[in-house]
Amino acid sequence: MHIIPAIDLIDGKCVRLTQGDYTRKTVYNEDPLAVAREFEEAGIERLHVVDLDGARGGGIVNHKVLERIAGGTKLKIDWGGGMKRDEDLRVAFEAGAHQVTGGTIAVKQPEVFLGWLERYGAERIILGTDVRGDKIAVNGWEEASDRELFEFLAEYVERGVRYTICTDVSKDGLLQGTARELYARIRREQPEVKLIASGGVTTLDDLRALADLDCYGVIVGKAIYEGRITLEELRAFSDS
Repeated sequence: MHIIPAIDLIDGKCVRLTQGDYTRKTVYNEDPLAVAREFEEAGIERLHVVDLDGARGGGIVNHKVLERIAGGTKLKIDWGGGMKRDEDLRVAFEAGAHQVTGGTIAVKQPEVFLGWLERYGAERIILGTDVRGDKIAVNGWEEASDRELFEFLAEYVERGVRYTICTDVSKDGLLQGTARELYARIRREQPEVKLIASGGVTTLDDLRALADLDCYGVIVGKAIYEGRITLEELRAFSDS
């Protein structure tokens, strides 16, 4: 299972939100590249970066930060937030993204998302399935859609999606554990999809439980920044 630290960006700074609420923001570091280098030095190979400014707006915003991280490390970066147009994808990939995640676009303009999947291939496009209750959340989690998670995911897997990042918004940033039952159901119903679990990771036991579910990866954010899980522990877990 891949351990994938998260860097969320607002105004070019490394922040974390609680349950996706932009009014409950904590700034952890003003230099995301420095944070990314710490992860790399700890043996981490992948990084999840979210452009929260882009997620709320009309397209990619913090691409210069992506460029700095990609140019200053060898990390494989999954980039999300604000992926609304073909131009946003072009900018993200040219700035150094290894993969790009699309969530809102997959709900609101499925033909655009499917076009990306065809053009760039299933190895480079991740389906974002952010869920609040049983409905997909969009636009930086500020809006609920009418799409039910499992039906939505099944449709896209049938159309060629091979990766999904699933975030239970109700768990995100609370440090109260993960949505294990949700992920277990996804693994049962869509065993071929590479599931990256996100939201609520608090302890090493959370990581062990997700590894037992055979998740492809897990995104860890606030637990690292708040010192609940150390980079040394993540290194040991990855090596075990």
